[in-house]
Amino acid sequence: MLDITSRLRVDVDAWVAAQMDMGVCDAIERNASAGRPAAMSAPQLPKVAGIDPTFPAPAHTSAAAHPMPDVSPPPGAVIQDRLAGWVSDLTTLHELTERLAATGTLDAALDELLDAGAALVGARRGMVVLEPPRDPAHDSVHAGAPGTAPAPRARGLGLARADLGHIETVPRDVTDLGAMLRDRHPGSPAPAPVARPDLLAGDLHPLHREVAVRLGFAATYTCPLARDGSGTLGAAVWMYDEPAEPVERQTHLVGLYMRYATEHLARLLELEHARATVATVAGELLPPRLPRVPGVGLAVRHRTGERGGGDFYDALPLPEGALGLAVGSVSGSGPSALAAMGRFRASLRAYAVMEGEDPVAVLSDLELLLRLTEPARTATALFAYAEPAARRIVLAGAGHTPPLVIGERRTEFAETSLSAPLGMLSCWEAPSAELTVEPGETVLLYTDGLLRRTGEAMDRAFAKLHSAAAGVPRSARSDPSAVAGHVLRTMLPDGLDRTDGAEDVVLLAARFD
Repeated sequence: MLDITSRLRVDVDAWVAAQMDMGVCDAIERNASAGRPAAMSAPQLPKVAGIDPTFPAPAHTSAAAHPMPDVSPPPGAVIQDRLAGWVSDLTTLHELTERLAATGTLDAALDELLDAGAALVGARRGMVVLEPPRDPAHDSVHAGAPGTAPAPRARGLGLARADLGHIETVPRDVTDLGAMLRDRHPGSPAPAPVARPDLLAGDLHPLHREVAVRLGFAATYTCPLARDGSGTLGAAVWMYDEPAEPVERQTHLVGLYMRYATEHLARLLELEHARATVATVAGELLPPRLPRVPGVGLAVRHRTGERGGGDFYDALPLPEGALGLAVGSVSGSGPSALAAMGRFRASLRAYAVMEGEDPVAVLSDLELLLRLTEPARTATALFAYAEPAARRIVLAGAGHTPPLVIGERRTEFAETSLSAPLGMLSCWEAPSAELTVEPGETVLLYTDGLLRRTGEAMDRAFAKLHSAAAGVPRSARSDPSAVAGHVLRTMLPDGLDRTDGAEDVVLLAARFD
């Protein structure tokens, strides 16, 4: 009994002593079964707006009479927050890739890539260089033919042309962007992104440091446009005004975005290469230059559509100082239409040399040839036999638009007979029309692609063409090239370089002295 009592007395005395040393509330809290709330043990927030949250409580403030319960988050709260973050990231990535997919040209796609990348990594400026890899076995662009490698393309975000020029003075091998483009042959692994959180603190090439100080960027993040096994297509670098570095979440998102951008840019490169090939073939099938014939000046504007059409033009010197003028269009698009256009134009030249003074006979022979050799194809054509000395023109048209006469006193469409296109009737024949022009007047021959590219109804397009021709400045009417250029700019403000134009355009101007 005494031993037990002694043990109890010792324990009670120790507990009372603890009360005296620590205080009653502190002793209860220290020995309570409930632990300290997690919020009280969390690190304190930094000082905000002059308020220091770490300032100690006054001495007279007593602790709570009852301990705070341990509040824990719901079982699925952490998972829900993480899923919400993933959904937000996927939504952002989907929106950015949708905007990129809507671009139809390389320049527009590169601009969109720079904007999206800057938003993802938190930068203000950037630069992208697109340089397709070469196939060492063929010494050509990986997706193209020998000798058709496009020049490297550089675009900037928040950088003027002079700024891009300064950046290009830095040797490419000393930059991260240049290192990514160095080994870019098909089969080489895709390079990893490179972050320089404090660019000026590192060992930089003197020119690189000078350009960085001049342009005012202190950190960079460089990301490749690459596919495993297909080589590096290009690279993009984003620039920070202050030392900075994207966090892991940002680098993951921009990496996914760049993978998609690489595929999209590769498709645009192939499409641009195909368009360039079609334009080259079409140019080779048309006259390389216009002839010089006394008494008449010639000018032409021509552009093949994105799919390659069959519009053509020709100006052919004929015996006794005469001149044959022709415009037309073969049905269809693509390589087959281009080949048919070449055959059609070659036949027209042959018939024009033999019987050019009779335009009806020329078109009749063409119709017979077309019906016998290519019965499934049709064509429109207009052939004019011109005598520059007499300023006399005899013309015949087969389903083609009438020429337009532009002069000081008149701007009017020439009267021609109505007829069906070649290949649509069992036997084509229509009467010819004769036209006499005044000194200084210009005869404008064109294809319907000029009218269709306006997007207007045909009657409105004809009215627009007449208005454009009538509005040619007097100072420009003595130059057929200036006349054609003014009409074209008025009809198509976006110009012939508009990539979504599916129609071919031919505009042939002949000014008579």
